Amino acid sequence: MRYVLGFEQIDSTNIADVGGKGAHLGELSRIEGIRVPDGFCVTTDAFQRAVAEAPSIDAQLDLLSRVKPDDRAAISTLSADIRRVIEGVAVPDDLVAAISESLARRGEQASYAVRSSATAEDLPTASFAGQQDSYLNIVGLAAILRHVRRCWASLFTERAVTYRCRHGFDHRKVRMAVVVQQMVFPDAAGILFTADPVTSNRKIATVEAGWGLGEALVSGLVAGDVYTVRDDQVVTTAVATKPRCVQASPGGGTQDAPIEPQRQKQPALTDAQVVRLVRLGRRIEAHFGRPQDIEWCLAGDDFHIVQSRPITTLFPIPTTDDQENHVYVSVGHQQMMTDAMKPLGLSLWQLTTPRPMHEAGGRLFVDVAPALATPAGRAGLLGTLGQSDPLIRDALQTVLDRGDFIRSLPDEGPGAAPAGDSPAPIETDPAVVTQLIRHSQASVATLQRKIQSLSGPALLDFILADIAELKRILFDPQGLQAIMAAMEATSWLNDHLEAWLGEKNAADALTQSVPHNVTSEMGLALLDVADTIRPHADVVAFLHRVVDEGRAGDGFLSELAGPAGGREARDAIRGFLDTYGMRCAGEIDITRTRWSEHPATLMPTLLGNIKNFEPGAGKRHFEQGRQESRRKEQELLTRLRALPHGEQKAEEAKRMIDRVRAFAGYREYPKYGMVSRYFVYKQALLREADRLVQSGTLREKDDIFFLRFQELQEVVRTNEADTELILERREAFRSYEALTPPRVLTSDGEAITGQYRRDDAPPGALAGLPVSAGTVEGRARVVTDMARADLEPGDILVTAYTDPSWTPLFVAVAGLVTEVGGLMTHGAVIAREYGLPAVVGVEQATRLIRDGQRIRVHGTDGHVQILT
Repeated sequence: MRYVLGFEQIDSTNIADVGGKGAHLGELSRIEGIRVPDGFCVTTDAFQRAVAEAPSIDAQLDLLSRVKPDDRAAISTLSADIRRVIEGVAVPDDLVAAISESLARRGEQASYAVRSSATAEDLPTASFAGQQDSYLNIVGLAAILRHVRRCWASLFTERAVTYRCRHGFDHRKVRMAVVVQQMVFPDAAGILFTADPVTSNRKIATVEAGWGLGEALVSGLVAGDVYTVRDDQVVTTAVATKPRCVQASPGGGTQDAPIEPQRQKQPALTDAQVVRLVRLGRRIEAHFGRPQDIEWCLAGDDFHIVQSRPITTLFPIPTTDDQENHVYVSVGHQQMMTDAMKPLGLSLWQLTTPRPMHEAGGRLFVDVAPALATPAGRAGLLGTLGQSDPLIRDALQTVLDRGDFIRSLPDEGPGAAPAGDSPAPIETDPAVVTQLIRHSQASVATLQRKIQSLSGPALLDFILADIAELKRILFDPQGLQAIMAAMEATSWLNDHLEAWLGEKNAADALTQSVPHNVTSEMGLALLDVADTIRPHADVVAFLHRVVDEGRAGDGFLSELAGPAGGREARDAIRGFLDTYGMRCAGEIDITRTRWSEHPATLMPTLLGNIKNFEPGAGKRHFEQGRQESRRKEQELLTRLRALPHGEQKAEEAKRMIDRVRAFAGYREYPKYGMVSRYFVYKQALLREADRLVQSGTLREKDDIFFLRFQELQEVVRTNEADTELILERREAFRSYEALTPPRVLTSDGEAITGQYRRDDAPPGALAGLPVSAGTVEGRARVVTDMARADLEPGDILVTAYTDPSWTPLFVAVAGLVTEVGGLMTHGAVIAREYGLPAVVGVEQATRLIRDGQRIRVHGTDGHVQILT
């Protein structure tokens, strides 16, 4: 075992020995032109050797492994007990000798920084910055050993334990090394970010600087000077008043000290020094291959680098093989799926969509730079996105207003919008929708029949071929005509009725309870299931236990046959799943768990329906919406007839109302058909995964989710899989889950948010996009997981986004607020059909609105007021 390694012996392959921080210091010391104070690492072998001799540590770790992340009291008590044990451990003699020898070579009475370096710290996917402890200006062997033990113990600080619990790290697998590094006593110190930590722009570096040791900045004791640099030019400088600093104490350790008045407002660095520092940072960034968060010291005129770690909060940039500027728009914000997707899901979606897409951070983006380059493309793109998502439109306008990022081309250039005639109008015939649905159902039935007997390469080839059939149905010209007809008629009604009658968003009331909306019908169908179960108290009690016990899979359905009424309940649930069981949150990702695979997801909503509604609520809900739509239609037509040329206006409006009601319901069906097909593919692929596991090709069934479709084809053909690649993909996916994708991202890495340019909202109101008219007040229920929703009639649902799987919750609420959405996205369509006032695209709604607060949703004007 190696207990001590000098920096010169360490590189990136030694993370398991010296942790992330130690490995980075070893790498830094190898970069030409980078000055790194000398030092060594006490390895994880030393940690394990010492801690193994500590009494009761195994039992305490067992207890800690069972603690929930939100049980702060238990974490505090257990972590404190473990730290006391580790700090009191006796350091073995051979380890003491190894540390003493390393100190002797570098100067035993010199001053050292003693810093923790955990094996899950300062990694590309989890920085853990600040989770363990560091000690400065430590002198002498005895003090070094004492602080090494403190660093070991800091692996179990309350904040470090909580962080690991929340991010799924095993306490037993995370080990601690300790960095012992010669001190630099600087004139100034600080932090360098080689990418802008606020905007994520990779071409802008940010330097923070203060007097003395950098701990003053890190601890928040003082605000430092802030410089931004682009292309070797200092772009902005903000000099702070720096009344205090941290400096070395004569007896060891550090102390807080005042700065003399004449220096407090002086810049800590000159512009030339800032540029020189950023050049060093770019060299370090190039070595590690990603933007870095760098700690530096300036002694005399020399910069010393004391640490560098990856900036883990930056959203990745799609990779390209050119030097052109690109502007990427998030696909997830259009599809109501901003979560990270696994590789199989990404690749299957890309096979499905006709548009080229780029991947980054487990999400998909479309490069709109070519469209923005031409007048026609620009006008079309901003017009379409401006209507569906004003924040994206504003973000794109921000890029255009800069004038130097997108090159301008004439309309006949390569970026011009394709020429062509508008699609022929479709007759207002409800039978069109009926026929489209019938064709889709027949095609899915054919798929189910043909795929059953297939396996091996034939199965993968069949699925690839069937995707062409999926796309034929998904992009059926007649289906697109029907959808466009409903959208155009809706716009016509809103524009003309506001101009003629002063009625805003009049079409919202006219689209309630339209026929053939498969998603809104799903929410009402679950009310019918509740009607079947409600009379049977034993069944209701059983389902409550299923929820309380967190049952997985569908095994509980077979147990339902036991209680009185259980068979009827089981059949009703299975009937619902036969029609809608392919749905789930994030359903465009084929790898996501479907309701049929985990029916317990639906049980809280089903139990809420049993509790909160009377029998027949589903049919009453639909009929009430239909009657309200008819009433609104008659009211509007009557008012129109009273106007000049009123009969003509009423006749035109009636044609558009009939058109909306004939076609609006079909808007949700193509996605339902696509997801139905995806589920058939998934079931067949999981059967194939079983075979691959049994043959030893894969370790687990869900390994297939971390392979792209084309890679999976090769694995099935050869019965060989790259296990390391799958593990890397799993780890990358875990890191992507923690990231929030931007609506708009440039090839410089800049995430552009966009703003609502409006002044019509009351002071303090949260602005958004109005998508379903009306105003409602109620209790806000902030819900991030449908399976944990606890809603009562009158509540207002506040969430990040909704896709069709959330529809069963809509029947129980009085209004809707989401962070993501547009006029024609799922939540907006269903909110209008159910008559729920709704505002979408409210930035950070789930953070700014607290669960239980009383709020007012203005679905006509597009804002939310927090009342209490």
